[in-house]
Amino acid sequence: MEVHIVVGAALNTKTVDEARTRLVDKLLTNDMITSSAVEAAFRRVPRHLFAPDGVSIEAAYADDVVVTRRDPDGKATSSISAPWLQAAMLHAAHLQPGARVLEVGSGGNNAALIAEVVGPHGTVTSIDIDPAVIAHARTALDTAGYPHVQTVHADADKGWAAAAPYDAIIVTVETSDIPPAWTDQLAPDGVLVAPLRMRGHTRCLTLVHDGAHLVATNALVCGFVPMQGAGAAPVTQHQLRSDDVTVFVDDPVTEALDLRALPAALDGPRHDAWSPVTTPPATPFDTLHLWLASQPHPHGLLAVDRQRAANLAPQNWVACPALLTADSIAYLATRQLDDTTWQFGAHGYGPHAAALTGRMLDLIAAWDRHHRHQPGPHIAVYPTGTAPSPSDHLRLLIPRPHTTIAITWTSNGHPA
Repeated sequence: MEVHIVVGAALNTKTVDEARTRLVDKLLTNDMITSSAVEAAFRRVPRHLFAPDGVSIEAAYADDVVVTRRDPDGKATSSISAPWLQAAMLHAAHLQPGARVLEVGSGGNNAALIAEVVGPHGTVTSIDIDPAVIAHARTALDTAGYPHVQTVHADADKGWAAAAPYDAIIVTVETSDIPPAWTDQLAPDGVLVAPLRMRGHTRCLTLVHDGAHLVATNALVCGFVPMQGAGAAPVTQHQLRSDDVTVFVDDPVTEALDLRALPAALDGPRHDAWSPVTTPPATPFDTLHLWLASQPHPHGLLAVDRQRAANLAPQNWVACPALLTADSIAYLATRQLDDTTWQFGAHGYGPHAAALTGRMLDLIAAWDRHHRHQPGPHIAVYPTGTAPSPSDHLRLLIPRPHTTIAITWTSNGHPA
């Protein structure tokens, strides 16, 4: 689709087409696009039309997030997702020509991609709680040639019943819960793709019906702006040393823990413990993060300002998993042994630091032995009051207002 637009100054159509081609070719090379329908959608949709004024063509077609709106504090409240993640979610939704699709969290660009995949006989409804976001999406969709995509100012928590049932619901905001409206509006054989936050760790889940509950058939590490409105559930922040050291808590069990004695622990000596478990550099180990988070023990994410609290800083994370008591903390750490090897370990503070770091090393060893080379845990979402009772292999139940998230780890197909 050839597009001629003017944003401040005339854009060179050839330059736009070349930038779009480079992006699609990169996504194909990296196996992020694996179907001809999704490839065609990315080749047709003019992504730059959905970006704010002042965003260059290079930035619009980079494989990265484009922030489209911020709150008064400068925090992003709306964005165009990174293309690799858009492609992954389109594939996960199993979209077919003629499908009915609800997008939760509008920006316009993703809705246009969905519209291309479902074709002229499909329907796409995109909702957002921010009227300015909806207005921008509407204008961009009309300009880009997608007047048939419906945009609605609505709270994500309520979905949009008027166009239900949906063959797919694609959620592009981070949520800590699955509202009943989404499951009610999803067709019996439909697919819900949603970035679900579990104890601070967000995974984009591909969810399908399994009787009265949902099960995840895939999970992908991701990041999104948080949901606003009735479904908003901010992470609790505990500042242990002004803004320099913060623990983020995201579950009722840990939130009930009185952490007032924890800041004093940081003034004491640091207890270091190192595991025999190692990893090559630049190798993902996100399943270790989720393994640590899914233990029945108070858990948080530690974030450290490296300039002002260098002695506390984990080696290579903005925020890392931590085990907590009321007066002690142990958090995941790594250190470089040589050019080919990094070692896992734990740093701890407080009177129970030795016990907590020991527990952390035991968990690292268990992950390495049973789960490191497995695809990840089984994740299910149950309506409140219907989840199974905890057991040895059911590692964690995370209660939310509408649902309970159950995380189960297996080893070679067996509970572990």
